[in-house]
Amino acid sequence: MIGFLVAGLVIGALARLIKPGKQNLGILATLGLGLVGSLIGGLIAQFFGTGGIFELNVIGFVLAVVAAVLLIGTAEALTGRDKKA
Repeated sequence: MIGFLVAGLVIGALARLIKPGKQNLGILATLGLGLVGSLIGGLIAQFFGTGGIFELNVIGFVLAVVAAVLLIGTAEALTGRDKKA
C-alpha cells in the first residue's frame, strides 16, 4: 500500500514536470491524480496483457504517466473555468 502511494506521487510529479506551464495543484492533488493515472495505466497495460494492474512494468508506468498528464490537463481546465465564472 505504501509502495502504491509512493508510485502515485512519483507518477504525479513526473506528469507535472512533463506538462508545460505552471499548475495550481497541491501535493495532495498531485498524489491523487498520480494514483488515478497509475490505476488507468495499469488497467490499460492489463488489457494489453503486459502485466497486472498492481505490477510495476515499463509499459504500465509510461501509460500511467500519460494518463496522469491528461488528468492534470483536465483538472487545470476545470479549475480554470471555475475561476473565470
